[in-house]
Amino acid sequence: MADEQEMGAPPQIKPKKLGDYLDVMSKSVFQSGMSWKVVEAKWDSTREAFHDFDVERVASMSEDEIDALAEDTRVIRNRRKLNAIVSNAARMLELDAEPGGFKQYLRSQDDFADTVKMLKKDFKFLGDMGTYVMLYVVGEPVPSHEEWMKSQEPRRAKQSRGKR
Repeated sequence: MADEQEMGAPPQIKPKKLGDYLDVMSKSVFQSGMSWKVVEAKWDSTREAFHDFDVERVASMSEDEIDALAEDTRVIRNRRKLNAIVSNAARMLELDAEPGGFKQYLRSQDDFADTVKMLKKDFKFLGDMGTYVMLYVVGEPVPSHEEWMKSQEPRRAKQSRGKR
């Protein structure tokens, strides 16, 4: 449609604290299968609901707190994604406690594809696109968007063959 605009590349940040990584990762989680406009419209409220992505606070959120969020119209009320954010915060804390911290974890692989595979294994609701966007936003090395899209073609072709 003429009045619909492309999202374009999201702005990059220089993470100053662990919560900055969780914020960006969580946005990628919520954008999976959703319109980015919906996520953007609710992001300030989501950030507030998740205690400004204070990683320790998010990791310790109780089931009652998640239940309340699942009823809160200010946020995207997908229970599985809400739980994933809490789980991802806990995993992020575990990795940050290792030598070199979370930043070293992100840089521990030899190439982009291995980093994506590692992140998808360690964190919930992170797919290929969400991982690509997350790494891009936090300033980690990623291939150009065109190069990345080209690398996804064999995977998309295989998926479409499986749907026949």
